Amino acid sequence: MQTPARYKAVAELLETIFNSSVPADNLIGEYFRNRRYIGSKDRKFIADTTWNIIRHWRRLSFEAQSQEIRKIMLVYLREENLQDIFSGTEYAMTTITEAEQIWLKNLAQNPYPPAVEAECPDWIYEKFDNFNLFKSLSTTSTADFRVNKANREYVINKLETEGISVVSTPLSPIGIRAQNRINLNNCQTFLEGYIEPQDEASQLTAILADIKAEEKTIDYCCGAGGKSLAIGALLQNKGKIEAHDINSKRMEPMFERMKRLQISNIFPVKTADVSSDYDNFILDAPCSSSGTWRRNPDAKFKLTPQKLQELTEIQQNLLNIASEKVKINGKIIYITCSVLPCENNLQIEHFLAEHKNFISVDLKKIWQQKIGNIFPFTNNTCLQFSPLCTGTDGMFITILQRTA
Repeated sequence: MQTPARYKAVAELLETIFNSSVPADNLIGEYFRNRRYIGSKDRKFIADTTWNIIRHWRRLSFEAQSQEIRKIMLVYLREENLQDIFSGTEYAMTTITEAEQIWLKNLAQNPYPPAVEAECPDWIYEKFDNFNLFKSLSTTSTADFRVNKANREYVINKLETEGISVVSTPLSPIGIRAQNRINLNNCQTFLEGYIEPQDEASQLTAILADIKAEEKTIDYCCGAGGKSLAIGALLQNKGKIEAHDINSKRMEPMFERMKRLQISNIFPVKTADVSSDYDNFILDAPCSSSGTWRRNPDAKFKLTPQKLQELTEIQQNLLNIASEKVKINGKIIYITCSVLPCENNLQIEHFLAEHKNFISVDLKKIWQQKIGNIFPFTNNTCLQFSPLCTGTDGMFITILQRTA
């Protein structure tokens, strides 16, 4: 593809993404599946450029003083040969007009307001006002993997024989970080089940859950089963993990992953079969997913105050359900991939005020036993991971133990 055609594809994708509630990665994947004639180098350029524009959407739209895709593209490309890119040919965007040239030349260069500089929607910034945190969530994410079987050194060496360079993650003892993009379809180490994509923070929450094979455990909102699969591997296929999701279709990818990863101690259960005597009730609750904005920067623009309110109410309801499903001395492991206090520590404060028969577990002690390196948090019971604090996705974990 010529350069003008590449940018026209980017503009088409942006129009689709910002006029849909579907996540951008799904839409980008569908775009390429429907255009298999696009080569791998062109796909990479189009995808990378699309993500780069989304990641800097607030600054670009502030400079353009517009949300129009064409104006965003003109601002993004203003240092390029616009006459070539906007040439009006069959595979290019329509010709740049004289009025557009004048508009672009006369755009004011005003300083960014804090919310714009942090690439955060105004309503979220005003509500939670944390410049450094939100700015960190606009950076590029790392490519982390969990070592599923064998030891980490063996897996690193195995990947090196495939010409893939990775390093150990700084915090997780079961994590590796890729230096470059890995084509998993051509990676034998992945296909043989030695590694599984999983952010370092998610790996650490699976370790901190401190699940034992002899205990009765359920992963109640398991989705595609990332936490269940990690815990299953940590238990070396011993014991039994019940996996539940109110939408059974979300669980379907888990079964294929189990086969590749050779995990056999996860068993799906229906809502009617969820009992009331669990030692461990893992609640990876539905949330804003604000902690994953490095990977899914479009999600911040699709979150609304109403949706956030709905999610906090769902979380409260799920915590109440969990409180009735654990036995005395049993634990609720509450996890979100959010950095917003209303979904995390404030949610837990509310729960503990309403449920006097639960106490918070000291996670620093578990960290020192299971992980052993520097404890990067100031709070021992509510751990908030973030790119700013831990160099990971944003994630929250707390463990609540029933005392009576």
